[in-house]
Amino acid sequence: MLDILSPTELPNGFTYPDIFIRAAESGLTSLEPWWLLEGQNLRARNSGLKERFPDRALVPFARREDNDDVACWDLENGKVCIVHDFSSPGHEERGSFEGFADWLRAALEDFIVFE
Repeated sequence: MLDILSPTELPNGFTYPDIFIRAAESGLTSLEPWWLLEGQNLRARNSGLKERFPDRALVPFARREDNDDVACWDLENGKVCIVHDFSSPGHEERGSFEGFADWLRAALEDFIVFE
């Protein structure tokens, strides 16, 4: 089982979408170049994003191995956004998806073409 944020660690009112839980439980955790975050890596990234982007309400769930991109739920608009971590606030967002399923489709495309 994936070591994700517990209900007490998550922002009030947020729960992981069922499709995310189903994907994680099905073993879709390493779609190179994307990797689902878990354990201490997830917790460190979560606290780091809060420090680096205090005006954003983000819940990270995946990182891209070949750059500093992180896939997050954006609690302000309900979408999944790609944040270029360690960039300057206001310049961090690289794209967005309507939801996790749309992000997962794109991650599978990245997996197909990644070498």
